[in-house]
Amino acid sequence: MSFFRRLKEKITGTNEAVTEKFKEGLTKTRDQFTSKVNDLVARFREVDEEFFEELEDLLLQADVGFETVMELIDELKLEVQRKNIKNTEGIQSVISQKLVEIYKAGEESNGELNLQEEGLSVILMVGVNGVGKTTTIGKLASRFKAEGKSVMLAAGDTFRAGAIDQLVVWGERTGVEVIRQSEGSDPAAVMYDAIRAAKNRNVDILICDTAGRLQNKVNLMNELEKVHRVIDREVPGAPHEVLLALDATTGQNALVQAQTFQEATNVSGIVLTKLDGTAKGGIVLAIKNKLNIPVKFVGLGEGVDDLQPFDPEKYVYGLFAEGLEQEVEEEDK
Repeated sequence: MSFFRRLKEKITGTNEAVTEKFKEGLTKTRDQFTSKVNDLVARFREVDEEFFEELEDLLLQADVGFETVMELIDELKLEVQRKNIKNTEGIQSVISQKLVEIYKAGEESNGELNLQEEGLSVILMVGVNGVGKTTTIGKLASRFKAEGKSVMLAAGDTFRAGAIDQLVVWGERTGVEVIRQSEGSDPAAVMYDAIRAAKNRNVDILICDTAGRLQNKVNLMNELEKVHRVIDREVPGAPHEVLLALDATTGQNALVQAQTFQEATNVSGIVLTKLDGTAKGGIVLAIKNKLNIPVKFVGLGEGVDDLQPFDPEKYVYGLFAEGLEQEVEEEDK
């Protein structure tokens, strides 16, 4: 049984609407990357060194990242030797299988959020300005409310009045209270007020916004460290999640941002926004492989419900949807 067959059986019966969101959200990447893989397979009858060299170039163009590409190519060559594969028929199935395996390698968790069963859960959102951080907070708040949880937001990006106002708009839209102070206030003081308010109102989840300035890394580190101390003092062990919002359309620059924030705070997960807006969706693999930080959510559209938990199987399905369906149909003949 091919990997595509096993993959289709695995995702069949799961939330079909979510599966379709991955398929639609990865259209740009699929049109660029997968169509070129199809062309490559059509041009080469044999899986030889020249085939692997051209495949390597395609993966790099999709922003999979140099180290990840080298690992993937090595794994593919071993698999081709092990299975004595001579021609390119079915090679897409082997490629997709290796993509899933590389993403899952060393994965200790299933990517779920570390939320407390009892008491207050605190989520700290970090990321540079313009990546969709505040919008992500609003979408997460809407998601948690739909799950029956009570939510509160903390407007910790006090250096931009626009950020406070934007969060207030999301609070009104989702029916969630926003704790804020005036522009220029101490972000740690906002966190203190928000935690006290969340405790008094028996809130389940507090999502905290933070400033996204990277011009001075020392100031960024000091500010986040102070926020961390205040949160941990008021809720021991918190924040329970530090989610870094990255814009998928920025490609490899997102890796640079991730490395900076990883130095400043203990990032526990990535929210990759605007994945539907890029043809370089391979950045998902580059982030996981280079930083070993799980991608926990991906943005697959502008709608509130288009922020979805990341699923490597559904991701690969989105990349190879047409080829998957075609191969399964041919198997059934």
